[in-house]
Amino acid sequence: MTALSEGSDTGVGGRAPLDPDRIKHLEFIQATITRLGTNSFLVKGWALTLAAGLLALSASRLSWHIATVGVLPLLCFWYLDCFFLRQERAFRRLYDDARQPDSTVEVLSMNVRPYLARMPWPEVWVTPTLLLFYTPLLLADLALLALAL
Repeated sequence: MTALSEGSDTGVGGRAPLDPDRIKHLEFIQATITRLGTNSFLVKGWALTLAAGLLALSASRLSWHIATVGVLPLLCFWYLDCFFLRQERAFRRLYDDARQPDSTVEVLSMNVRPYLARMPWPEVWVTPTLLLFYTPLLLADLALLALAL
């Protein structure tokens, strides 16, 4: 008989294997993280589409009204993307805690409130990924607004 088939209680790397409920819990958390990432991607797509359309319309008519209207949805999309990113980070922290064999996280709990409390909005609002995406769109809109005035 080999060492693997002798029925040892250790899992990969000498750690105890996780029970099926804990594994299912991790799968639920991972599915939520994936869904939040997909939502963030879709929000960026809608923000870019709407911003490009409003910028093109505003530039063709040189209308400060349309340029002004373009700022509000862009800020709303930025906020929504920030919300999804904050939630995703909280679920990643929950996953990190839940995957530990000696975890104090309740099995099948999806409560991320304790993690959100340690993650302030401004910290997420100014992450490089959000800044590099939304700032150029906002600056282009504001430049067009200044040009139209």
